[in-house]
Amino acid sequence: MNSDNKEEMFPIVDEQGNIVGAATRGECHDGSKKLHPVVHLHVFNRKGELYLQKRPEWKDIQPGKWDTSVGGHVDLGESVEMALHREVKEELGITDFTPELLTNYVFESTREKELVFSHKTVYDGPITPSEELAGGRFWTLDEIRANMGKDIFTPNFENEFRKLGF
Repeated sequence: MNSDNKEEMFPIVDEQGNIVGAATRGECHDGSKKLHPVVHLHVFNRKGELYLQKRPEWKDIQPGKWDTSVGGHVDLGESVEMALHREVKEELGITDFTPELLTNYVFESTREKELVFSHKTVYDGPITPSEELAGGRFWTLDEIRANMGKDIFTPNFENEFRKLGF
């Protein structure tokens, strides 16, 4: 069974994104609320549908839920742009896309605190979900709205979906 690498090193940042330290994934996800940067990409097709990934059951945060098209941590020594391109390639096999930065904000749950850099793109090419995911598919925005609050999506996705007004 796969599992997250609890020893993977993440930068610790202030709310402006300045690096102020470093910590392991385990330390960042143990309730310490160490602020660490993550990237999100919302992948829309030309029909206006939004691709969502299904999180595998082995994930340490929100297993089995539907989530943002791509989401991942910025590794120590990596820029937001580098992390975004790496995560999109790793998770969906997409290398040719043009991201548009939508917003950045702090998301806090009971276990972690993230500085989220949220992007979107329009893409109609092939998508090949990796073994990091339990699959994925395009959803209409009405389908997403109809399933909000039913414990199908991650709280972070629902929060961001509302915040961005999709």
